[in-house]
Amino acid sequence: MAGVDNKIVEGDEDGMRLDRWFKLHFSGLGFGPLNKMLRGGQIRIDGSRAKSDTRIQKGQSIRIPPNIAGMNSGAAIGGGKLTSNTIRDQHDVDVLKAMLLYEDDKVFVFNKPQGLAVQGGSGVNRHVDKMLESMRNKKGERPRLVHRLDRDTSGVLVVARTRGAAAELTKAFRHRTTDKVYWAVLKGVPSPYVGKISNWLVKERTDEGDKMRVCRHGVKGAVHAVTDYRVIETAGPNLCWVEFQPETGRTHQLRIHASHMEHPIMGDPKYFDIENYEFPGGIQRKLHLHAARIRIPHPSGEGLIDVSAPLPPHMVQTFNLLGFDLESGRIDEAE
Repeated sequence: MAGVDNKIVEGDEDGMRLDRWFKLHFSGLGFGPLNKMLRGGQIRIDGSRAKSDTRIQKGQSIRIPPNIAGMNSGAAIGGGKLTSNTIRDQHDVDVLKAMLLYEDDKVFVFNKPQGLAVQGGSGVNRHVDKMLESMRNKKGERPRLVHRLDRDTSGVLVVARTRGAAAELTKAFRHRTTDKVYWAVLKGVPSPYVGKISNWLVKERTDEGDKMRVCRHGVKGAVHAVTDYRVIETAGPNLCWVEFQPETGRTHQLRIHASHMEHPIMGDPKYFDIENYEFPGGIQRKLHLHAARIRIPHPSGEGLIDVSAPLPPHMVQTFNLLGFDLESGRIDEAE
């Protein structure tokens, strides 16, 4: 049997409840046994008794009694024991690793495929958030989503690997210190070629599910949405490739803004509202919206994460059909 152990609270764990800390490090330890050991003084912080709701601080030493010191907290990507459903977990690891664009000790960046949901919902059993269970680290800490993409939108998805990284990345999205670039193929060509869309959006329930619509300022539940756009290339007057840079991050923002310009995104099942429109041959009826690039401050406070994602297969097919040159959309890395 393992002897008494002492673990030092790390920076990412500062401010965490003690019971949550034990759940991360010793997932097999139940709440009842934990409280019994706390009441008996077997678990201590810097030599002093503690309670389950005690907030721990970076650098503190937590006494781990012998009967739990030998427990291991679960799977880590790339090695160690997998969780109970080994086959499913290994499959999820393989799928996520195939999507991986960038990783370090605090961040994963994935290229999410079109059609894969980020989070669960009605009728959604397979989604990124659930798959992340298979990528817990050696301490049992689960990666955390810090933003979302629509199910039908492909591209760059940032995931925090630690609690502290999640807090910093979420702050960057909230304070808009993140640059996001999306590529889309639109019906028609906006005029002017470069512009800004600024209006108010409100969510409404329809027979087709929740949708956003443009509304007046002051409507209950309305949120302000701002998007910069530029036309990169055109295929005559009928189709174009557009770059969107959202200044805000509202639900379906780019999709409703494109529709509001009367140039909806090709293949959009919710907002492509041109009746009796015949899709050109060779263009699939899938949403042509892709999160192409993200630049976000690294959660360590040092430097930027700058990652680009290749187009999904259906958009590659459309670009080839229309003769769009990917070099036209490249952005100088020094910008």
